[in-house]
Amino acid sequence: MRSDNRRADQLRPLAIERGVQFHADASVLIRTGNTHVLCAVSIEEKVPPFLQGSGRGGWITAEYGILPGATSGRYGRETRGQSGRTMEIQRLIGRSLRMMVDLGSLGERTLRVDCDVLNADGGTRTAAITGAALAVRDALAKLVADGRLAAMPTLLPVAAISAGIVGGEALLDLDYGEDSRAEADANFVMAGDGRWIEIQATAEKTLLSEAQFAALMALARAGIDQLLALW
Repeated sequence: MRSDNRRADQLRPLAIERGVQFHADASVLIRTGNTHVLCAVSIEEKVPPFLQGSGRGGWITAEYGILPGATSGRYGRETRGQSGRTMEIQRLIGRSLRMMVDLGSLGERTLRVDCDVLNADGGTRTAAITGAALAVRDALAKLVADGRLAAMPTLLPVAAISAGIVGGEALLDLDYGEDSRAEADANFVMAGDGRWIEIQATAEKTLLSEAQFAALMALARAGIDQLLALW
């Protein structure tokens, strides 16, 4: 039995709150169990230098950080440069969000997404992707409402979840206690049409068999299907 009495295939309690940051163009606070991530979008009427004048449209990029009080024991601010972990996670978030929409439909503007972890209990990167995708959708709707975009672009919903092998069993949506003792764990990012955007899987203590990987993938697909209902 899991510490919170969940079934192996059960998500943590999930809640979404919109409009948390008044000055952001869109914001979503996603709570999945005791992991809480604030995702805010700022719209800039310009694109990075490599896109300027190219006719290729806009850009979506992401930044990720953990606030000092988010973990047991103060999490130090990255004042001397970002860690490799932080850079890897924010690139993952950015790649995932850019799969949502044809960037050419955005015009020459950038959607800059900030994902700040308020409380961390495992699965922060997957919660950030799920919450940020909803915030991007809301930001695009605001562009249309403001008359800055002629029509809402066609969007491909995106969500993400973790899964892992703990005590020899495949479990969905790991909390920190489960993740810290997992024999293997994985993060899955999936689009609303069932195609995978990214899969990160790591053998932590024992090798991961093909059957175990298939079990994790099946759990993740079912879990993400539930998250996509938020759309």
